[in-house]
Amino acid sequence: MRDLVEEIVAAHRDVVRRGEGDGELIAVTVRRRYDAAVADVWDAVTDPERLARWFAPVSGDLREGGSFQVEGNAGGEVLECRPPSAFAVSWGGPESVVRLRLTPDGAATELALEHSVPVAFAGSGAGALYVGPGWDVGVLGLGLFLSGEAVGDPVAWEASPEVLRANAASIEAWADVVRASGTAGSDEVEGAVAAARAQFTPGLDAEGQAAEA
Repeated sequence: MRDLVEEIVAAHRDVVRRGEGDGELIAVTVRRRYDAAVADVWDAVTDPERLARWFAPVSGDLREGGSFQVEGNAGGEVLECRPPSAFAVSWGGPESVVRLRLTPDGAATELALEHSVPVAFAGSGAGALYVGPGWDVGVLGLGLFLSGEAVGDPVAWEASPEVLRANAASIEAWADVVRASGTAGSDEVEGAVAAARAQFTPGLDAEGQAAEA
């Protein structure tokens, strides 16, 4: 299996603050390139049987206007479904929106996943640290699945030492992006980093190593 930390570091990330007034949003985006045809990637992210093999079991109707529930995670409504290029859902509430955009690049596919929430909810760009590492693992699992490297049970895989170390690298990468974006103060970033470590790297120290008992 590939080096998961290297896979995490290779992703492209953005954090932006856009809009104004009550419509102002924090948008967190992760982009990855897959050596797979766009139709295959689309099927992997919208077919419940395939989703269960790399992400989680999903019930409901994944057509536009339908509703869904991710086992042990969020549910919502399907806001957009335009195969094989655009898919958008509400995620845990109507103001939290996840958008997928798939762009063919020859025989490969560029995937962009954006999660946007109101500034009033996120507080600042530091909110990226509460969702970014989770999406990093999701798109990482998708890449392994598309390349034939089965993750087995996604829940057990996400709790494995290899993924926890990848999460540590993800947290540092997101923190760097947030700092560079100017969307959060240093105290906000440090607080979010600490919270992200507690959530995504239990049992590891700040360097991503197993903490001493």
